[in-house]
Amino acid sequence: MKTIDLKGSSRVALGKDSTAKLRESGNIPCVIYGNGDNILFAVEEAALHPLVYTPSAYLVNIDLDGKKELAVMRELQFHPVSDAILHVDFYRIDHSKPITIDVPVALQGSPEGVKLGGKLQQLTRKVKISALSQNLPDVLNIDISGLGLGKSVFVADLSFENITILTPKSAVICAVKMTRAAIGAAAAASASAAAPAAASAAKKK
Repeated sequence: MKTIDLKGSSRVALGKDSTAKLRESGNIPCVIYGNGDNILFAVEEAALHPLVYTPSAYLVNIDLDGKKELAVMRELQFHPVSDAILHVDFYRIDHSKPITIDVPVALQGSPEGVKLGGKLQQLTRKVKISALSQNLPDVLNIDISGLGLGKSVFVADLSFENITILTPKSAVICAVKMTRAAIGAAAAASASAAAPAAASAAKKK
């Protein structure tokens, strides 16, 4: 999995006043926990944008006053009105233990159903997985070239080596929906196939 660098500075003060002043100065309060001591720190808001506002998933190299920590982003808090970032939780990585993270889904190929006039709909863009850090993928590639009209790909259909998928199996990744054009084409094909049989039956009479 790709990594992204983040520079932070340790903080000690807690409470609403402290965090409010921190945000007013353009910094966001953060915490790193798991597999060791909890560490409170702050990061410039702008530095978080490439990590937060992206469909990609990353391992995060955090530099805390010269001490390096490898983590994954675990939880984000946004302001309910402005959507500004309020707080970020990071989970420290232990290379011997599985990591839980949301990974993007990439659809590969042109579905048969689309060629027949159907419309492809992607309903799930990220899947929650668990894997050791060395097995974490940047993206989960799914071949949908054989997907027919009215058919769907469910999480239950997915299987990847060294990866456990945690998203419910009933979740739909994508589907090829019937359209008026596809229905019309299917009806025309059915009528075309039936015509020779009808003509043959008429001749026998």
